[in-house]
Amino acid sequence: MPLPLDNQLCFTLYATSMAINRTYKPMLDEMGITYPQYLVLNALGEAAGMSVGTIAHRLALESSTVTPLVKRMEEADLVTRQRSQTDERQVQVDLTAAGRKLLVRCNCLNETLVERSGMTLAELDALNRQVQALRDALSGDR
Repeated sequence: MPLPLDNQLCFTLYATSMAINRTYKPMLDEMGITYPQYLVLNALGEAAGMSVGTIAHRLALESSTVTPLVKRMEEADLVTRQRSQTDERQVQVDLTAAGRKLLVRCNCLNETLVERSGMTLAELDALNRQVQALRDALSGDR
C-alpha cells in the first residue's frame, strides 16, 4: 500500500511550492510580471550580461522556454537583448534601469514569505540549504 500523500516528501514539496506561488501571485500581478519572469530578474540580479542559455541553465529550464519570457520582458522595458559580439549564436540579456528597480521591489516577496511562514530567517535559510542538498543529491550535482 502506498504512503499517504502527507507522508511523501515529493507531495509536501509540491504543495509547498504551490502555496508559495499563491502567496507571491498578488504581488507579482501588481508588479506586472509572472513568477518565471521574477526568476529571470533574480538570475540577472546575480550576474549582469547573462546569455539566454546561462539563464536557462541557472533556472533549470530549456532555452526555448526562457527566450519567449525574455522577449516579453524586453517589450516591457525590463531587459535588453543583444547578440554576443564574440558568438552571434548567443543572445546576451541585461537588466534595464526599470528592471533593476523592479528587482528591488521584488524583495517584498521574501519579506512576505518570512512573515507568513512564522519561521525566522535563519530557520528558512537552514530549510532552504537542506532542500538544495536534496536537490543536488537527486540530480547528481554533488
